[in-house]
Amino acid sequence: MKIIAMIPARLGSQRLKQKNLQPINGVPLITYAIRKAKKSGVFDEIWVNSEADVFGRVAKEEGVNFHKRPAELANNQATSEDFVYEFLKSHECDFVVQVHSIAPLLTVEDTIRFVNELKKDKVDALLSVENVQIECAFQGKPINFTYKEKTNSQELEPIQRITWSITGWKRSTYIKAYESGACATYSGEVGYFPINKLAAHIIKTKEDLDIAEALYKVLSDE
Repeated sequence: MKIIAMIPARLGSQRLKQKNLQPINGVPLITYAIRKAKKSGVFDEIWVNSEADVFGRVAKEEGVNFHKRPAELANNQATSEDFVYEFLKSHECDFVVQVHSIAPLLTVEDTIRFVNELKKDKVDALLSVENVQIECAFQGKPINFTYKEKTNSQELEPIQRITWSITGWKRSTYIKAYESGACATYSGEVGYFPINKLAAHIIKTKEDLDIAEALYKVLSDE
């Protein structure tokens, strides 16, 4: 079974400029992701996927491969559906694992456990989730609790919040769904892989980055 890692890195971003190059403890987010994937030792190949040559230079410096996607797949209208499909059409594998650079607190151990689960070949898509075990509502209506009684939070069914910290897809299923006009991201049998709230922390804004850096320093001191 061939499993490859794909680390997406778009240069343009709206809420936090060039977020993949933003540093934590002096190291760019993209570099953390590459080193994590390498250290895990579970991938046959590791690819940085970007339209920008600057990420190609980072990939070369870190000793991994670079896939240069078309510029039109890097604008604000393009979705992950499109660039993942374009990548998979160019690279033979059984599964691709998207390791997101914007989840710097996802650990090497998390990555290894995720890939080991994917290797069981029980699902076509494996999504990382944070199990939120607290009363949750949607559009003013309870999801996992009732107004009829107060339940202890530890007795509630957890809500599975998809984090995108790490995601895996079976190549054949993804391509077939995309080319048929279906949603490839959730195609076939979908599984959910729980990770802790630190690994689930995603960087979209400067505040998210500051939180991650503060947490990283504390965890490093330990």
